[in-house]
Amino acid sequence: QVQLVESGGGLAQAGGSLRLSCEASVKIFTITAGWYRQAPGKERELVATISSGGRINYADSVKGRFIISRQNTKNTVTLQMNSLKPEDTAVYYCHANRPAVGATLTFWGPGTQVTVSS
Repeated sequence: QVQLVESGGGLAQAGGSLRLSCEASVKIFTITAGWYRQAPGKERELVATISSGGRINYADSVKGRFIISRQNTKNTVTLQMNSLKPEDTAVYYCHANRPAVGATLTFWGPGTQVTVSS
């Protein structure tokens, strides 16, 4: 079992910045961790992930604006969101995949609201 505790988020103006953090209950470098988001009326979508090996993946919509990083000593993954747009408004969920025997286990945080005003 992996528990994920999110912090950050809130309200920002277009062009502004926010930072999200997610602390995991396991060694962060042993899992793939990152962020998904879900806007009202839309499906949950990938924002950014970082694998146990350090490979980073971004959604095209956030490339060049968002930066994901990992702090191994704190078992934390952070999403720095810059140049925010109103369309970034969503509930952001911390996500983790952990390998298990014959399967991959998926875990989610409770979500944190990000609202960007125009």
